[in-house]
Amino acid sequence: MDYDAIIAGGGLNGLTLALALDSVGITTAVIDAFAPQESLNPKFDGRSYALSAASQKMLSALGLWDDLAPHAEPMVEIKVSDGAAGEMPSPFVMQFGDEDFSHGPMGFMVEDRHLRARLAKAVDMSGVTFRTGQIITGQTIHPTHVTVTIEGHHPLTAAVLVGADGRNSRTAKMAKLTRTGWDYDQSSLVCAIAHEKPHHGIAHQFFMPSGPLAILPLTQNRSGIVWTEQRQVAQNIHSLSDEDYLSILRPRFGEFLGDISLAGERYIYPLSLSTTHRMIADRVALIGDAAHAVHPIAGQGLNSGFKDVAALAEVLCDTKRRGQDLGIHTTLAEYQKWRGFDNALLCTATNSFNRLFSNNNPLLRGIRDLGMGLINSTPKLRKNFVATAAGAAGDRPRLLRGAPL
Repeated sequence: MDYDAIIAGGGLNGLTLALALDSVGITTAVIDAFAPQESLNPKFDGRSYALSAASQKMLSALGLWDDLAPHAEPMVEIKVSDGAAGEMPSPFVMQFGDEDFSHGPMGFMVEDRHLRARLAKAVDMSGVTFRTGQIITGQTIHPTHVTVTIEGHHPLTAAVLVGADGRNSRTAKMAKLTRTGWDYDQSSLVCAIAHEKPHHGIAHQFFMPSGPLAILPLTQNRSGIVWTEQRQVAQNIHSLSDEDYLSILRPRFGEFLGDISLAGERYIYPLSLSTTHRMIADRVALIGDAAHAVHPIAGQGLNSGFKDVAALAEVLCDTKRRGQDLGIHTTLAEYQKWRGFDNALLCTATNSFNRLFSNNNPLLRGIRDLGMGLINSTPKLRKNFVATAAGAAGDRPRLLRGAPL
């Protein structure tokens, strides 16, 4: 065979998995449809990620964190409240800090440009074959391997094919892995803002009737914004000038960080739930959005993908050390068992949270405010909540504990 593993998709999940596999001698090729200049841009474009403490540990275990650390902002406190634009927030809040998570910051904010560039640099220095601007047009499963057809190039063979090619995954479609999901009729407005006052590493989540507004601390006096509105309203806001855009954001944002201004470009993303019924097929496994794309309400999208990466890397690593075929059903079934339930639970939780909080129903508002008050007043509940969000709960793969494969 040409490789032990072929990964379809060179995004954050695909490249991280490739580096993990390469670290234990699993020969890997990444095939990505985009040219490098389409995804690597040193200019700040406003996109950023809330990495859980467990995701940070994995990046550290793979030797990536030291270069990222100067560009990462620790999240030392999280405040969650319910309210509406122009109103005082509800007195029922959830607030999480050092007393709830004693293992350092609960997470880190990292800009897309820094994380993507660090992964690309590491891949360039590794044994991973990274083929960009190439489209996989077919995959054929054989008893001992999988053959991948690439438009304009010779076919490649491997023991296992990994789909890391997003929510519209061609890998999943060709493997006949069916999906379920629905549209939320919401879109997220994503940008970064500069503000007068320091944020002190505090992340804020305001639940508005139309959807949540997350204010996430970046380095210096800047914060990342994930602002959810109904689809048409969001589109109308996105089409405004920068100053008009800010005039609508300001009453939602408040004045607690002083005056605000845009820092970087603005984006808009339609929101939907899309999840496969299974994450594996014969000699095929899915990771990240290819398997489960969820609402950003809990900020767990990339972290969930990194959990897939860590679990699949460990399963494949242990299989190689036993001298077995990487693509056999028992190996991939172990991955499905490890990640299937957790991902189904995440889809259910984010969907339920969005339906509970994205409305102005007085009854539901009373229920959610009482629920937040109960969690905030119960130390054990707070600690369990933070441990889950930080990726420190449950059966964690070695990489998510900061240990090498």
